[in-house]
Amino acid sequence: MSRIIIFANGQLPDIEKARALVQPDDYILCADGGTRHALALGLTPHLVIGDMDSVTKNELSQIEKNNIPVELYPRDKNETDLELALRHALDQNPSSIVIVGALGGRLDQTLGNLSLLSNLQFSTLDCRLDDGLEEVFFCRARSQVRGRSGDLVSLIPWREKVAGVQTKNLKWSLRNETLYPEKTRGISNEMTGDAAEIEIESGLLLVIHRRQ
Repeated sequence: MSRIIIFANGQLPDIEKARALVQPDDYILCADGGTRHALALGLTPHLVIGDMDSVTKNELSQIEKNNIPVELYPRDKNETDLELALRHALDQNPSSIVIVGALGGRLDQTLGNLSLLSNLQFSTLDCRLDDGLEEVFFCRARSQVRGRSGDLVSLIPWREKVAGVQTKNLKWSLRNETLYPEKTRGISNEMTGDAAEIEIESGLLLVIHRRQ
């Protein structure tokens, strides 16, 4: 399958920048209240997943009017709606996954969304959180950040130290260094070109790219 876009029920600070993330052949999957973002962008979801507790009557009417399939779950469940949507997305063997609207709002939900991406199931799949202003993903060996000079890039060790960190095209280069989760060495670096390279030897590195 082609790329899957999952709309979550978080915040979208700039609707037009979010619109630029969507490509014509994307498969549109909505996690419950994330349906509002897809509809606001004039998109017709291919599937809505969740307990539907965050979907308004107007949104539900549009879902029914457009014959959009719904995979309904009970409210008393062990997973968030986004986790259920991710599980479905993985079953489709997509080329990549972009989760839109999973940042901002409730801190517990944001941290939970980040934790979902640390799952080993994503070790061979490009899966990112993106709201148009910021993109967030994990580097497990080597990664590339595409943007422009002046964009901010923060490197945050996840749970434990990350060793052998090397970077290219960042203002403050790291050369075979170790980053520790209790220190802020990797915060607020700057891109010096259109693409930055990151490579690590061990650990799990959270990469946050803020577009300027």
